Amino acid sequence: MTGSLSDVLKDSGNAAQLLRNSRIGMYVYPVVAPEFSNWRTEQVAWRQSAVLFDQSHHMDELIVEGPDASRFLESLAINSFANFGTNRAKHYVPVTPAGYVIGDMIIFREAEQKFVLVGRAPTANWLRYNASLGRHDVTLTHDPRSPSRPDGKEVTRVHYRFQIQGPDAPRIFEALNGGPIAEIKFFHVDWITVAGRRVQALRHGMAGAPGLEIWGPYAEKDEVRDAIVNAARAAGVDLHLVGARAYSTNTLESGWIPSPLPAIYTGDALQGYRDWLSADSYEAVGSIGGSLVSAEIEDYYVTPYELGYGIYIKFDHDFVGRAALEAMKDRPHRKKVTFEWNAEDVMAVIASNFVPGGEPYKWIDLPQPNYASSSADRVMMGERMVGMSMFNGYSYNERCMLSLGVVDPEVQEGDVLTLVWGEPNGGTGKTSIETGHRQAEIRVRVSPTPYAREARESYAESWRTRRG
Repeated sequence: MTGSLSDVLKDSGNAAQLLRNSRIGMYVYPVVAPEFSNWRTEQVAWRQSAVLFDQSHHMDELIVEGPDASRFLESLAINSFANFGTNRAKHYVPVTPAGYVIGDMIIFREAEQKFVLVGRAPTANWLRYNASLGRHDVTLTHDPRSPSRPDGKEVTRVHYRFQIQGPDAPRIFEALNGGPIAEIKFFHVDWITVAGRRVQALRHGMAGAPGLEIWGPYAEKDEVRDAIVNAARAAGVDLHLVGARAYSTNTLESGWIPSPLPAIYTGDALQGYRDWLSADSYEAVGSIGGSLVSAEIEDYYVTPYELGYGIYIKFDHDFVGRAALEAMKDRPHRKKVTFEWNAEDVMAVIASNFVPGGEPYKWIDLPQPNYASSSADRVMMGERMVGMSMFNGYSYNERCMLSLGVVDPEVQEGDVLTLVWGEPNGGTGKTSIETGHRQAEIRVRVSPTPYAREARESYAESWRTRRG
């Protein structure tokens, strides 16, 4: 597809309508099998034994190096690099000049002027654009996520990326390493031995259980995976490979919202960026799904304060969006919460699809009913909208539907609100949505984030644990 995002927006006339009627289809976690055993057992395993997540395919990777690499990256992030040494990682968050979130990635500092960023496309695209302006002496190497539908074609990446986590994970690491491994602090990087190779390992966790993320050349992927499986067997650990269906739900328990809409569709300062983005970029073909309908695309934007990233914002450096964030710092902000869906209401929605001749409610797929790149469902207190649900799914561990989102400051934990499920007027033009459904009202209880007690109690001090 030729042209730019600007061309697409000009032809559509309205950014919100464009994205709400995108024809891209379901958001897919590519290449990795949907299930290895079954998604329920795989979810339980990260709580009770150990799991192996294959993260090799669903994220962009961007390598940034050169004399200006640190200065370039810090100029585009709310994060400070003041104490960011080598063999460390951060949750990297850029914002627009108006202070709204573009996306996020995990950034690794491998050397003084070499960084690796891993995550969804919007942040990678923003960095690539700014590097193209030629203001910094940097070199970027971009490895985009694997195709959503490779249709049998061979798929390769620069690196494989695995995460092993769960209460029994330390026994696997010891078996892999041929003995105890050094204690690695949260979001620090060290080296362990896997299949006779020294492999970088990040101390991390995605659902509250301890874990390490390891990576290396993609050509070694199968050998490393087999070594992990064999080490688990030798250690007597019940290791479960996790498929794409269960993998995408782990964040519901740990509290990270993975897909806020990149806030780049408006603002004169971003016109050059929209001209640079291609007509087939993530930003041009992505989709918005849900009951929140607005002609104003800004109604789908969020700030880092709302996502719980205020702890990252440091005004010790100049960065795009600094003035806007300083201006909004002391204002009231919406806050991130978990919504616990009422089981009876969920069952009524599902049951409506088994009534011949009836008009069903919007189908709730399990374990992940997200049907768009970014979700936006209205959350109501009576007749007043007080929040937005942004990512949903079912936790077999908790035996309930959960979603992550934001609510107005006055909303409190324990409040019971109403989530409007489904799109009005039978749905939009998205191919991922069935036509002719009706909307449902689902009671939701405002609950802590992270929802899982293990995540609240075991994570290091961060956005996951900071309350209020």
